[in-house]
Amino acid sequence: MLEEENIEYEKSVLIGIINQQQDEEKSKEYLDELEFLTYTAGGEVAKRFTQKLDTPHPKTFIGTGKMEDVRVYISENDIGTAIFDDELSPAQQKNIEKILKCKVVDRTYLILDIFAQRAQTSYARTQVELAQYEYLLPRLAGLWTHLERQRGGIGMRGPGETEIETDRRIVRDKIKQLKDKLKTIDKQMAVQRGNRGQLIRVALVGYTNVGKSTLMNVISKSDVFAENKLFATLDTTVRKVVIRNLPFLLTDTVGFIRKLPTQLVESFKSTLDEVRESDLVLHVVDISHPNFEEHISSVNQILDEIGAADKPTVMVFNKIDAYQPEKIDEDDLVTERTTAHYTLEEWERTWMNRIGDNALFISAINKENIEDFRKKVYEEVRKIHITRFPYNNFLYPEYDKYTGELKDEEEE
Repeated sequence: MLEEENIEYEKSVLIGIINQQQDEEKSKEYLDELEFLTYTAGGEVAKRFTQKLDTPHPKTFIGTGKMEDVRVYISENDIGTAIFDDELSPAQQKNIEKILKCKVVDRTYLILDIFAQRAQTSYARTQVELAQYEYLLPRLAGLWTHLERQRGGIGMRGPGETEIETDRRIVRDKIKQLKDKLKTIDKQMAVQRGNRGQLIRVALVGYTNVGKSTLMNVISKSDVFAENKLFATLDTTVRKVVIRNLPFLLTDTVGFIRKLPTQLVESFKSTLDEVRESDLVLHVVDISHPNFEEHISSVNQILDEIGAADKPTVMVFNKIDAYQPEKIDEDDLVTERTTAHYTLEEWERTWMNRIGDNALFISAINKENIEDFRKKVYEEVRKIHITRFPYNNFLYPEYDKYTGELKDEEEE
């Protein structure tokens, strides 16, 4: 706790817009998430600015009047960083920096910065570095005056070549080097995956900060780093798990998020091979979050992008201990009852109707309904195992070896 108190957080302001696609309520939710991202990156939010605009201003993202309000506040309150909730074009970023005279960061670069802080292994650092360089390439002129004076000495700089052209060439060469390095590591990881034999592979996926690592620790009795911050886990973790007499591999993957930078999706596609090559997906959801259904859609969209949308999936609704529905006063005849007022039992019935018995409601941190979770995972893994190894039915004495159905107690 002492270390936490000594941390100096960078004072920041958040800037977003309200439009038809993103109404006032949704804009507030996005800025809440942006504030959590800022805190995770080491920042402290002093104020939020929003403006109603049909489309972002092509030169400054927000209008000139609102930009002046931001400039005055930044100047008077010693603010170090202005953070925008959408990706800025290189021209917008350059124009805004001239006006605000402070560091300007958009949502994409903020996420890239968090990934850079969180990367522990050489592989993760290489992936993040590649994503950062691909983001920076079109923004070189606005972000710095030079990367290095020259590269490699005599003969390496062409006649009449400007400093920015040299910088761009250095970055392109660096991107090529990183891509080559990733290809080499990818081959090594493919061999590692092949060497794991024919064990069933189960992947934990979900929005960031939904409790995947905590669940991994509970089910595998391992010690994977878990923290109440976004992207606490960046490096893929694989553990061998045995439920009853059935072994399988359980993988904890990087959390997803709305508006995930395309550079990260591309550079982390090889890491997400663990999901693509899995036999079963456990989609973990934080049911205590008011917009968890939108989180589910965001995760499903990314699963579709990486070619893993058709995997057998179990929905695992976590954090039931923290779920608190909104309450309506009995005398309130105006407020309309919505999903925000659903009880856990109502949510359970809703999702059971949608996807049958492939939905579980648990609390990983309190180990509530964990035995139901283990039983469900065992049943799903067993189905795959019987299909793949039809002659290994001795592993399941409680099941009929011909029908695959659970035996009656008398038969046993």
